[in-house]
Amino acid sequence: MTSTLLIFDFERNSNLSNWNIVNDGVMGGLSQGKFKINTDGNALFSGTISLENNGGFSSVRYRFTTKEVKGYTKVLIRLKGDGKKYQFRIKSDAYDRYSYIAHFKTTGDWQTIEISLSEMYPAFRGRKLDIPNYPSEIMQEIAFLIGNKKSESFKLEIDKIELK
Repeated sequence: MTSTLLIFDFERNSNLSNWNIVNDGVMGGLSQGKFKINTDGNALFSGTISLENNGGFSSVRYRFTTKEVKGYTKVLIRLKGDGKKYQFRIKSDAYDRYSYIAHFKTTGDWQTIEISLSEMYPAFRGRKLDIPNYPSEIMQEIAFLIGNKKSESFKLEIDKIELK
């Protein structure tokens, strides 16, 4: 399969209503994440991570109707980060408690992150699960998460997410 499947292409008038911030406040933490469209028409996921009250992460999640992803092998994400490490996450079923995870490091410049779907491993609350890696059949949710076990500010600008 040579074509790509667009997951999201951010523009100035993009509808972000299905994108939701989930911070460590669900566990009592104090981290603050924000998600908006910037003046260049890209998504901007930014904020601060706090380790207070057992905190330490911020995420933004995008839930959508089921996408058939059989035959696709990679996620391509055009983004500009701040030199920090992030996670990209996928859920086959939005109601699963676990996600399939891949880590990536940003350079501070625009880059296209390429993630092999078959290498995305299942985890729940930071623990790797003893089940197979992402099966690449269906997808209902993607997410970006930062949680590097330190207090820090973060800024991740996202242009486009697609499968190849």
